[in-house]
Amino acid sequence: MEAISPSSSARWGWIALTAVAPVAWGSTYVVTRAVLPDEPLWGAVLRALPAGLLLLLVKRRLPRGAWWWRSAVLGLLTSGGFFALVYAVAHLLPSGVAATVMAASPLAMMALAWLILGQRPRLLALAGGISGAVGVAVMLLGAAEGVDPLGVVAAVAAMLLSSVGYVLATRWEGEVDVFSATSWQLVAGGLLMLPPALVLEGAPPALDGPAIAGFAYVTVVATAVAFLAWFAGLRHLGPATVGLIGLLNPVAGVLLGAVVAGETLTGRQVLGLAIVLAGIGVGQSARASKKPRVGAKNVVPVTAVEKSRMRS
Repeated sequence: MEAISPSSSARWGWIALTAVAPVAWGSTYVVTRAVLPDEPLWGAVLRALPAGLLLLLVKRRLPRGAWWWRSAVLGLLTSGGFFALVYAVAHLLPSGVAATVMAASPLAMMALAWLILGQRPRLLALAGGISGAVGVAVMLLGAAEGVDPLGVVAAVAAMLLSSVGYVLATRWEGEVDVFSATSWQLVAGGLLMLPPALVLEGAPPALDGPAIAGFAYVTVVATAVAFLAWFAGLRHLGPATVGLIGLLNPVAGVLLGAVVAGETLTGRQVLGLAIVLAGIGVGQSARASKKPRVGAKNVVPVTAVEKSRMRS
């Protein structure tokens, strides 16, 4: 799949598809906190492995060559280790706070894309990312009481792990289809978490009806479908744009926390949400107004360089 600058209508279509992922991920905080058991390692296994196997059954393609170890690396960063941290965070922090910490990921992804891919972030994209970070700070300050510092540390660690994984996935794109690559890393992430889950947490947790329903939703919608949408977006839009779309995660997390879990939505959080949404608008306007330069600087040269590296 060639990474080219899409037309305006196609680009907004990819933006809409990519947005499925952060909205779905924002809902996982509520679901995990409400109905799933407390074991984070088993939570990661039961989320990643079934989702990856489901996608693998559909595509029926196994990794080859370097994709065995690449799948393991990506699986640890974007699913196995990431899910374990997020699962723990969901039990340590209110869903709104947990989701908003992840809104710092656009800036992390821009910095990593510059470092690893040579993609320098645009000024308005940075402004959008900074607006999102400000929104995070505003919402965290509004929910400061009772915030577990360990939960905040785990959330930041999860954000950094996933950001590295997403940028590496962009670097290694082009050799395989997004469906296969997504299935491989989800399977690898689940398998990597299985031994520590058995050693540290013992037998799998007993699941009642609500927990089974919760895992079914998290596995199919918030993992299999969401990760396909997210990685497809990375291939067509790039890390900077996709990172900004990820700011919808805290929007979904805070709103669902208020509507479903009955968490208090303060005036400060409303202000933070407005700042986050403004950041998304600023960042997307930057990309839309610079389409020719996006294709010229951010996508085509990097893809060519990476393809030459992979052949060497």
